[in-house]
Amino acid sequence: MRVEQDEAVRHLTDTPLLDLGAQADQMRASMHPEGLVTFIVDRNINYTNVCINKCSFCAFYKDEGADGAYIIDEGVLMDKIRETIAQGGTQILMQGGLHPALDMRYYTGMLIKIKKEFPSINIHGFSPPEIAYMASQSGAAIRDTLIALRDAGLDSIPGGGAEVLSDRVRSVISPRKINTATWLDVMKEAHLLGMRTTATMMFGTIEKPEDIASHLEAIWRLQDKTGGFTAFIPWTFQPGATSLGRETTHATAADYLRVLALCRVYLDNIKNIQASWVTQGIKTAQVGLRFGANDFGSTMIEENVVKAAGVAFIVSKNDIIGAIRSSGFKPAQRDTYYNVLNYF
Repeated sequence: MRVEQDEAVRHLTDTPLLDLGAQADQMRASMHPEGLVTFIVDRNINYTNVCINKCSFCAFYKDEGADGAYIIDEGVLMDKIRETIAQGGTQILMQGGLHPALDMRYYTGMLIKIKKEFPSINIHGFSPPEIAYMASQSGAAIRDTLIALRDAGLDSIPGGGAEVLSDRVRSVISPRKINTATWLDVMKEAHLLGMRTTATMMFGTIEKPEDIASHLEAIWRLQDKTGGFTAFIPWTFQPGATSLGRETTHATAADYLRVLALCRVYLDNIKNIQASWVTQGIKTAQVGLRFGANDFGSTMIEENVVKAAGVAFIVSKNDIIGAIRSSGFKPAQRDTYYNVLNYF
């Protein structure tokens, strides 16, 4: 029997942490009885750091023309992908800010060049805010924008830009960003086109338990209609060097584990829940494997957005394999779609 929103709120406020963790661990074991914990070898590539949204929780963005503002050089981009493949990578996660000078020809041209040079790499790119901005800039429907990106080489879509899917929260921490309905609409249209996506949640800002429950319900309902989400990834707000960080209390490791466990218990129609060593560190991510997570995320050969907030955990492929194994699970490398490529 699935968890409802009011019960989710009670789990966040009243259920003992270890009791909720035990429920999540039992559910993980029932959904993944083989005891595998997966990870992917990939690289995060940010094609630009210029962004008009200027979210208060972000330390990465720059104004156009500011010192340090950039659009990635094509040669640098290709070298990054080449290096990723040489290290056994199967995916690039490509995202950037909303740059007012870039148009659809830039995005589709970049995809075409990547696929021509590296046809086997999976391009997991462009979060819903980016896609909605592309559509707005070109005067096209979201569906038509997605078709153009897919035909140029986009394979799948990350769940970035969700933060918490509550317009009350979004109006405060990211008032220029797309609203909840638009984020969900981009994902729905992608799923209807046969594209697979992930879903995320960044918490630990101003949200209340009811907002987290509302977010999970929105994801559950869309997944129930489309089945297009491959995984759900919650992580905590990283306050360093952000304007919002001076105004909010910050989520603890215990808060993270509680929300992670709730995500596993609530999202019974999404098979994979990912632990976030990038924001929590490898030890807390290991504990997360007993709080509902069955995936250790990515080796992240490169990551820039969280690093800009002052958090820079460094974890190698061997570190991930060792962490999974020492936690009592069997490590396996996967692709974007959770197909196992190698067992260790």
